[in-house]
Amino acid sequence: MPRRQLLGQSRCGVAGEGRVLVVDGGGSLRRALVGGNLAAAAARNGWAGVVVDGCVRDVAELNAAAVGIRALALIPLPTERRGEGQRDVAVLIQGVWVRPGDWLYADADGIVVSAQALTA
Repeated sequence: MPRRQLLGQSRCGVAGEGRVLVVDGGGSLRRALVGGNLAAAAARNGWAGVVVDGCVRDVAELNAAAVGIRALALIPLPTERRGEGQRDVAVLIQGVWVRPGDWLYADADGIVVSAQALTA
């Protein structure tokens, strides 16, 4: 079971203002933490992306959503909704600290986390 999960549903329902939602699923591969409905809500509300340290599902819907999604794996099982989670806290994702206000840059090969905006 994930040790910490941000309140994805409620967070994606508010204006994202180009930010990235980071979901700390503790690297669990047991259940999906994000699916098509959450991805569609994130896109509608201006989130730039969702990074999940765990699994996602509804891959066709995720691919169709106008928001970047990165996760460890795919699994069809939904999460057990408990209404738990924290927001605006530092999380350790695959050995890298991600803090509120950090800049995340992603492509097909991975994700870079920076404390400040990177310039070309």
